[in-house]
Amino acid sequence: MRVLVVDDHQELRALVSQALERDGHVVRQAGDVEQARQALMDAVDVIVLDIGLPDGSGLSLCRELREDGVQTPILILTAHNRVAERVEGLDAGADDFLGKPFAIAELRARVRALGRRRERASTVRVQLGDVVLDFGRREALRAGSTVSVTAREWAILEMLAAHGDRVVGRDALLESVWGEVTSGAASSLEVLVGRIRRKLGEDVVRTLRGEGYGLGSG
Repeated sequence: MRVLVVDDHQELRALVSQALERDGHVVRQAGDVEQARQALMDAVDVIVLDIGLPDGSGLSLCRELREDGVQTPILILTAHNRVAERVEGLDAGADDFLGKPFAIAELRARVRALGRRRERASTVRVQLGDVVLDFGRREALRAGSTVSVTAREWAILEMLAAHGDRVVGRDALLESVWGEVTSGAASSLEVLVGRIRRKLGEDVVRTLRGEGYGLGSG
């Protein structure tokens, strides 16, 4: 999985990142809210997010992501672990909490659990005008009629749906769907996006030139 670790304590951030990398995850790091926003231009599968950051609150960032429609699982790290803080975090959209100090083994287990939860979340149904995408059944309907969608086209749609209203960078899509970033894969992506639009309508996938793709007209 791709995991983003957001914490302003460099030593702890490095320790967590190294442990997750040993588990086979691809880890990105951020030390503050702005760096996290930049890192999230590329898609991730799980976010490990500290509450206390130098340029803002991790809870505020969590709430912002949820308001943008981002459903990526979020594990909040907190130095206090108070009930009121946990309630606020859950209301903001956090999926799990871990109080500091914590055992690295527990953090690793919680990240794995959130990854499994993300896979289950792919069963969501999305409606875009007269188009319904049922990711659990892998069924696409347009004006009530079933539309044939290939496995790779579904992979593109699932990646976009997991990130709500946010744009997914082209390279992130290529890495997720093709496992590589090459000119050949990029050409295939353009072809498949065009095919999806012909099948389901031009507004199903939007393009932001120089940035990437999003689901719906935005």
